[in-house]
Amino acid sequence: MKRFFLSLALVLAVPLVFGTAFAAQAMVGAGSTFAYPIYSAWAYQYAKITGVQLNYQSIGSGGGIRQIENKVVDFGASDAPLSPADLAAHHLLQFPTVVGGVIPCVNIPGIGPGRVRLDGDTLAKIYMGEIKNWTDPRIKALNPGLKLPDHEITCIHRSEASGTTAIFTHYLSSVSAKWKSGVGMGTDIRWPVGIGAKGNEGVANYIKRVPDAIGYVEFAYVMVNHMAYVKMKNASGHYVTPSFASFKNAAGKAAFSPKNDFDLWLVSAPGRNSWPIVGGTFILLSKDQPQSNSKVVKFFDWSFKKGDPTAVKLEYVPLPLSLKNKIRAYWKAHGLSY
Repeated sequence: MKRFFLSLALVLAVPLVFGTAFAAQAMVGAGSTFAYPIYSAWAYQYAKITGVQLNYQSIGSGGGIRQIENKVVDFGASDAPLSPADLAAHHLLQFPTVVGGVIPCVNIPGIGPGRVRLDGDTLAKIYMGEIKNWTDPRIKALNPGLKLPDHEITCIHRSEASGTTAIFTHYLSSVSAKWKSGVGMGTDIRWPVGIGAKGNEGVANYIKRVPDAIGYVEFAYVMVNHMAYVKMKNASGHYVTPSFASFKNAAGKAAFSPKNDFDLWLVSAPGRNSWPIVGGTFILLSKDQPQSNSKVVKFFDWSFKKGDPTAVKLEYVPLPLSLKNKIRAYWKAHGLSY
């Protein structure tokens, strides 16, 4: 496992692009940094078998949505599902690929992974600037016996439109009425406090460099960067460690449906061992690009058949076979062959 994540660290350090010699066969996608680790791993394996290359630009979900709306890529990738109305307005199709976790992480000297515990309301107050110091009584009450520094908290957030942000702020809105009414949720919000960084990569790097920081990233970035994750109190009142098992528990009863183009949020899922900040990541196709759509769905059909072991290694939850078959039926209903 350590060797696997070392290899992934090298992949994450370099954009997944290929030379012009492969242009005739290449697919071009853009968007989610949340999904970049799994798409890059799948693309590497797929190219070795088929010779078909993937040029995937890890630019954030907002950028991916814009690029597919403008038809400058073969597919967009977003962790924020679009509503059926938005999809119809832009002639788009949508389907999920995997489920993953968004993880609050800290950089407090001397305090390792899983030592800090937070609940959703306290996390919202930190990001609203109401809780400013690690010795705030509300944090100390959740962490009896843990020696926290009398230092100001620095909040790190995404600087660009981001599906990871959409999942994170959707979660905060589900646990804090004040956050929901005052700040809201979306891929790109007006942050009350903090420092912006580009991509999951940028947020991870900022957290590592800034003492007393807190930020949120997809779990593969936590593993690669050996980050100090936070234990979160879930909807059942239990403190949970981020892991494949806790993500799978949260996703277990997810009711994705082709009837609404798989539009579904998964935050604050019930269950004693469910991680509270979980979401699907989605592929967006333009109905106006049937030829390139065929290449894309062939890639994801292969990924659904052969890619589950890699997804599990990266701590993403593969979709159940029943849902994969619903996605295949959705493709067929829209005239896409795989």
